[in-house]
Amino acid sequence: MIIGILKEPNDKRVSLVPSTLKKFKVEGVEFRIQKGAGTQASYVDTKYEKYGKVTDRSEILKSADILVSINPLPVEELPLIKKGALLVAVFSPFQNQELIARIEELGLKAASLDMIPRTTIAQTMDILSSMASIAGYRAVLLAATELPGFFPMMITAAGSIKPCKVLVLGAGVAGLQAIATARRLGAIVEASDVRAAAKEEVESLGAKFVEVPGAIDKRDAGGYAVEQTAEFMVRQQEEVQKRAASSDVVITTAQILGKKAPVLLTAETVSKMKPGSIVIDLAASSGGNCELSQADTTVIHNGVKIIGNSNLPSEMPRDASFFFSNNAANYLKLIIKDGALNLDRNNEIIDKTLLTKDQT
Repeated sequence: MIIGILKEPNDKRVSLVPSTLKKFKVEGVEFRIQKGAGTQASYVDTKYEKYGKVTDRSEILKSADILVSINPLPVEELPLIKKGALLVAVFSPFQNQELIARIEELGLKAASLDMIPRTTIAQTMDILSSMASIAGYRAVLLAATELPGFFPMMITAAGSIKPCKVLVLGAGVAGLQAIATARRLGAIVEASDVRAAAKEEVESLGAKFVEVPGAIDKRDAGGYAVEQTAEFMVRQQEEVQKRAASSDVVITTAQILGKKAPVLLTAETVSKMKPGSIVIDLAASSGGNCELSQADTTVIHNGVKIIGNSNLPSEMPRDASFFFSNNAANYLKLIIKDGALNLDRNNEIIDKTLLTKDQT
């Protein structure tokens, strides 16, 4: 069985790194790696050559039984792929139904790593949590770079500076990492989440929990937000408006699986923020938590900079690739048995990730 590793067209990361291939001891499996696949993530071809054949992209597309990538392959490349091959990537299937249909039409299979259930047994494959942790960390560093002032309190002979105030909306994996990072940099941090269980986690990191009563709290939501009542959203937006108006940085992280991200920060709220304030919207690709966010774009409104970036892990490609690689390799070990694909739909993890029909 041949597993192909491809260079990401618009991403600095690589799906599998050399150290993972070294530990990947599955009989009957060989790797083929596209030239330069890991270069932008500091993984050079000479490291890959020890564990597989480094070759050109066309050969890999024609020969691989499994193609592993972070992002879905370009649609125009799909007809070049060996029939029956399995594509493993982050497909975001709720937003890419046409792509999945095309893959199926060409006799290919698809497995989406972002559909791995967020359960204890699947923790080692959970790419969403791995990437969210990096995104939360990087969001704070980006905010610190863009903010026209310090994060920590500064007392100098030239005068004293108050610590900046950071508001984090959504205290999942990304939110908690953002809180921890902002606190390390000396900021005063507040955070809000619809899940009651998040309060203890937020406070354990030294932040203040902003509680809005009446939230719907589903423990089986896999770390995602859940849709709330209109009454709750009004109360939440009122509370957020008060907090945001006095904040220097707002980081938003709330997403709902398969649906548009909830609007937590309205245009009216942004208008009341201080000029020079920063909004980092990690949910921009799914509609945005800020009403003014645009995916992969920076918007300035009344002096407030709104950065819509849902792909911050790509800005830390070495470690993001390492995490992704370990998660992906654990998934591959699950679906490969005796050198052949073992797509057993009786396994919950496999069943949740397979997107195309007739895969058994």
